[in-house]
Amino acid sequence: MSRLFLRKSVQDCENDLAERSGLRRSLGKWHLTALGVGATIGAGIFATTGTAIVGDPLRPGAGPAIVISFLITAITCGFAALCYAEFAAMVPISGSAYTYAYASLGEFVAWIIGWDLIVEYAVGNIGVAIGWSGYFRELLSHFGISLPAWLATDYRSARLAAEAVAGGATDPVSQYLASATTTAPQIFGFNFIANLPAFLVVAAITTVLVIGIRESANSNNAMVILKIAVILFFVAVGSTLIRPENWNNPATGGFAPNGFAGISAGAAIIFFSYIGFDATSTAAEEAHDPGRDMPFGIIMSLIVCTVLYIVLSLVMTGIAPWQLLGTPEPMVTALALADGSPRLLSISRFIVSLGAVVAMSSVLLVFQLGQPRIFMSMARDGLLPPFLARVHPRFKTPYVATIITGLFVATFAAFANIAEVVDLTN
Repeated sequence: MSRLFLRKSVQDCENDLAERSGLRRSLGKWHLTALGVGATIGAGIFATTGTAIVGDPLRPGAGPAIVISFLITAITCGFAALCYAEFAAMVPISGSAYTYAYASLGEFVAWIIGWDLIVEYAVGNIGVAIGWSGYFRELLSHFGISLPAWLATDYRSARLAAEAVAGGATDPVSQYLASATTTAPQIFGFNFIANLPAFLVVAAITTVLVIGIRESANSNNAMVILKIAVILFFVAVGSTLIRPENWNNPATGGFAPNGFAGISAGAAIIFFSYIGFDATSTAAEEAHDPGRDMPFGIIMSLIVCTVLYIVLSLVMTGIAPWQLLGTPEPMVTALALADGSPRLLSISRFIVSLGAVVAMSSVLLVFQLGQPRIFMSMARDGLLPPFLARVHPRFKTPYVATIITGLFVATFAAFANIAEVVDLTN
């Protein structure tokens, strides 16, 4: 029983690092900041903001006061970020909260937290990959390219769509998804329906991660720059379309239509938009100077994301009535409802859709980077098989854990239903 709560001292962690790391230290403070921003700005801001603004049958919406919700959430996450920053500087080992728990609370708690992180990253990435596939399919449609439905969805979604069409649904999305049940090839008497784009994007990112951390970081940097550029583009275009009355219209309840209840409910929903800044700590062994660079990367990524979120939400609620933004793609919806040049707005919607694809790609990359390093840390400590700690002799990456993670996530992303995956991550 005593071993269950056996702690690993900071000195032991540092000795392990000196003896067994094998990872290449190639990340500076701005690389780490970009990793944090890449993991944080993703599906949350592009998909859940509309629900936070408008609300749902169980929770009131924040309305234009969503900016206050973002501030509250940022302050809350800031305390967690300070803890991560201090731990990352004191225990500069790959493994994030797993390693910190091992050094402070003992082996049993560390084992539980390690598996929590593994499941969180894996299931979250499955959901992001499925969401990425939907935005990617929408982008292809702008070029006149349409994938067969049986290669772009999952069996459950196709079956539910077929039932909806049989019940009288006529919307294009239901018609498209339902066609998978009649056009899919038969394998052993079953319809073969799989989300090919979701599978391929995970496979591609896994390949990048096996090749090397520096190459992965450079790919992430490019995606982060493009992602921020798209958000700034939305802000620039949207700022010319703002109608101030949308922020404080008495007819729709004013600035905070549901009071503090709506603001707090909005903060709870958009908390998902901040998940990811902690992923920076999983790359501690690849930082040039973890004691200096890790705290900087964690705190700076949170600050950058908060500023972007607040400005974006101000513009979003300023260009369209807040009560009409409750869709899975609120930024695109806001542009569709804005008064302006139809051609400009059409181009803007395309660019924002492209930004969503890039954003989710960046999230996939960072979480796929983090999970194998948790496997590696647990394997070093004897809590998982030792082959998971193998480092590639040429690329200096944990290639076995990375490939296993990629196969698991890609397979489930190809066949899982996004609603069920989201329920698991909630």
